[in-house]
Amino acid sequence: MKQINQLILQHVKIFEMIGVIMRIVSFSLVSWLGKESPFMFVWIFNTLDAVLLSWCAILKKDRAYTLLNVFWIFVGLVGILRAAEII
Repeated sequence: MKQINQLILQHVKIFEMIGVIMRIVSFSLVSWLGKESPFMFVWIFNTLDAVLLSWCAILKKDRAYTLLNVFWIFVGLVGILRAAEII
C-alpha cells in the first residue's frame, strides 16, 4: 500500500486531473441527457472519482478537499442505492 501511495503522490496532479475530468463527464452526461441519462453508470463513475480525489486529498493532508470528496462518496453511495431502487 505504501508503494501505491508513493506512486499517487509522485503523480498527484495527474491523478487529480483524472478525477476532475471524471466528475465533469458524469455531470455532463446528466446535463445533456436529462432523464435519458444512464444514472447507475453516472453514480458509479462519480463515486469512483470521489474515491480517487479523496485519496489524493488524504495523502496531501488537505482537510477541506478530503471532507468534500468523502462527502461525495456518501452521496454517490446513496445515488447508487437509489438508482438500483434499493432505497
